Amino acid sequence: MNANQTNILLTLTTLMVLVGLSSCGSKATEPAKSTQQASATATSSAPIPVKVQQFQPITLERIVTGSGQFTTNDESVLSFKIGGIVSQVLVKEGDPIRQGQLLATLDQTEINSQVQQARLGLQKAERDLKRAEALFKDSVVTLEQLQNAKTQLEVLQQQLSAATFNAQYAQIRATGNGFVLRKFVNPGQIVSVGAPVIQTNGANQSNWILKVGLSDKDWGLVKVGDKAKITIDAVPDAIFEAVISQKAEQADPATGVLPVELKITSNAPAKLAAGLFGRAEIYPSQTTQAYALPYQALLDGNGGTGFVFVSRDGGKTATKVEVGVGQLDGNTVQITSGIKPDDLVIVQGSAYLTDGSAISISK
Repeated sequence: MNANQTNILLTLTTLMVLVGLSSCGSKATEPAKSTQQASATATSSAPIPVKVQQFQPITLERIVTGSGQFTTNDESVLSFKIGGIVSQVLVKEGDPIRQGQLLATLDQTEINSQVQQARLGLQKAERDLKRAEALFKDSVVTLEQLQNAKTQLEVLQQQLSAATFNAQYAQIRATGNGFVLRKFVNPGQIVSVGAPVIQTNGANQSNWILKVGLSDKDWGLVKVGDKAKITIDAVPDAIFEAVISQKAEQADPATGVLPVELKITSNAPAKLAAGLFGRAEIYPSQTTQAYALPYQALLDGNGGTGFVFVSRDGGKTATKVEVGVGQLDGNTVQITSGIKPDDLVIVQGSAYLTDGSAISISK
């Protein structure tokens, strides 16, 4: 064998050794990669340690707050029954009034003329009827003509009655004792039928009520007869007992709130005025059930809702549920809906969970 053949043989031997080493290295790496994947899978499926607690529902006694203005339940807007020219307005705003007191009048020139016309027409009808009765006896007029004369007389009697009635209501008198709240017109103005002229209220202090506007949720909590307390800026450092006397069945179209009326029941102030501002705390007799959870158990709170993690399979997995959120009280939050009595609520470890995560309960 010459030198060239020897060199070729050495080269081929070296290549075979290198290929063999490369093959062994590849086979040695694959088991290492498989071991790492298995370790990662085992880590991702490992239960997440959490702390849980089972809570019992508590009874909530909410306080509903609101504000409004004082008025009375006997306010009246007085008007003339007929239209015309205002002749007199005999009172001004704030004046005390007595039942039957004359408050305003219309110019009665036209009204008296209408009454006189009706009276003259009635007198003519009476003469026509007498003449028809005499002629009927002499067979000059027929029975139908006599009956028509009687009917005409009755019609004119009713017209006189209506004209006299309207004349009486060309003036406004007080329907009861009270005060003038507002005067809408002055002498010389022309008013139409039913146009507001004077607004009054009663003088009885027991008629005062506070009208308070509530939201939909608060309106649903209260009912007639629920107790309340009222404070008034005009009477500082005083608290007045009250009850809900009326609950509206329709929202105020201007504000969208639902009004309730509060009636003062005891310790009424000696003097009130329409439009005074008052604040109320209402204590609903209707109670609700809720759960008091640690604040850290609540996730993603937004207004009246949030989320918590619970376990409903004995502590094996976590379930994310939406809950209704009530009031906050220190380190606890009131949950009004979404939790069941047998739920295990996760109070620690929630930040590491997703819906369906495996968990292990730690002491």
